Amino acid sequence: MNTARVFAYGLLGAPLAAAALPIYIHIPKLYAEHYGVSLTLLGVVLFAARLVDALADPLIGAAGDRARGRRLIVLLGLLPLAVGLPALVQPLAGIDPLLWLVGALLLVYAGYSIATINYAAWGAELSTTPALGTRLVASREGWALVGVVAASVAPGLLADDAPTGLWRAVLYWLPWLALAALLTTTTVPDLRPQAVAQPLLVTLREVMRHARFRRLLAVFALNGIAAAVPGTLVLFFIADVLQAPEREGLFLALYFIAGVLALPLWTRLADRIGRARSWAASMLLAIAVFGWAWTLGPGDATAFMLICVGSGIALGADLALPPALLAGLIARREEPLPAGGSFGVWTFVTKLNLALAAGVALPALALLGYRPGEQGDEARAALTAVYALLPLLLKAAALCLLWAGTRRLEPDLQGASS
Repeated sequence: MNTARVFAYGLLGAPLAAAALPIYIHIPKLYAEHYGVSLTLLGVVLFAARLVDALADPLIGAAGDRARGRRLIVLLGLLPLAVGLPALVQPLAGIDPLLWLVGALLLVYAGYSIATINYAAWGAELSTTPALGTRLVASREGWALVGVVAASVAPGLLADDAPTGLWRAVLYWLPWLALAALLTTTTVPDLRPQAVAQPLLVTLREVMRHARFRRLLAVFALNGIAAAVPGTLVLFFIADVLQAPEREGLFLALYFIAGVLALPLWTRLADRIGRARSWAASMLLAIAVFGWAWTLGPGDATAFMLICVGSGIALGADLALPPALLAGLIARREEPLPAGGSFGVWTFVTKLNLALAAGVALPALALLGYRPGEQGDEARAALTAVYALLPLLLKAAALCLLWAGTRRLEPDLQGASS
């Protein structure tokens, strides 16, 4: 596959990622501060909605393996996403915001899952060599980071208040999604192998019997929770610990821009030493950098900028290398994996991480006595402990598990440079 098609494949990743950012970062703070939903109820609702959504992902992926092509399924998934996201960021007056949140989330999640699972499986089926697989994932995740950067700064640039800024950002997002979908689906071939005729549950059992896949999934889950907790709490941390809410767009932009710029470096390192070892190196970097967040307090905005940059560099590896490792397992002739079923389970774990982060971190903060907007010493200490220390422990556990299974996850390291 030529460079132009690799580039075109990644284009759709930008608006898809831009849609995900408000779901996982802005929505908790928006509904807590502007619509009066308590942190405990918000955590329970987000956990339940994300769990229901996550449970459907393996079935969505396995169903995709039974279809004749990926492109049409991706396009069908974009329709409920395009309807649900505007509803999510602007609830109708007169309707309970909690009930509205549940309905809008389920609509958004359904469309997002159908589109992203089959989009990722499409790329895996195009990955005829490990090097091509890494480039396709890097293109998709690189464009995704561009989308995330745009989504992180757009609300602040478009309005002074969060609800208006989010609404205007979504209005700009809709034509962007349509254009990217058009370019990707008309440029990139659909090399779908013959549809799988076996029942959905048989496909899922086949996926979960794969020992290397289970090992990779365990590492991915631990690492994902380590990233999801600070992602859920970062806006609270910026506002109430750093006391710099006016800089939240800058902090997020630095984080994601660093990830974009680091992607080519991680791709080159993966070609030299392998994807699993490169991912382990990124985890070490993340632990070394993010541990600094525990020491921060009011006025430490410059130090947090440096943490954002260092963590963002590690993010580039987190986004590109795990799905590239999965694509490598799918492409192995010795132990073939169904692409859709594999990415369905993969996406299920991704969302379960996010569900656990919201369902555990937000109620835990409430139990510890933290309330949004409180900036006393005890409140800051509770928020900092959950935001900074818990992710470090989880990241360290993921690193140990990854390092112990490096050879199993990538037995043919010579293939990484082919």
